[in-house]
Amino acid sequence: MFDLIVLLTVKEAADIPAVVDALVRMRPLCLAEPGCVSWEALHSTADPAEFTLVERWESREHWEAHGELDAIQKVYLPEILPRVTREVHPSDRLEGGP
Repeated sequence: MFDLIVLLTVKEAADIPAVVDALVRMRPLCLAEPGCVSWEALHSTADPAEFTLVERWESREHWEAHGELDAIQKVYLPEILPRVTREVHPSDRLEGGP
């Protein structure tokens, strides 16, 4: 599995509704892609400009292929990326515990 956390911060408050709309439209596109196990967009209740994407892919290769498909090419790149700063964090799931 390949897990990814993406932190997005909207640059201008006026763009928050457009980012919300675009992320909502991205979800079904991502979930329909080969290798997408889960894809969630979370909106901070503490800071309306902050969003967290939590993605799980069957492999890094599936995630990399995702960059060439409609969710990224038709929504993320033109509608979201110009409005945000972002941090991308490939992550490992912690196992164990009670």
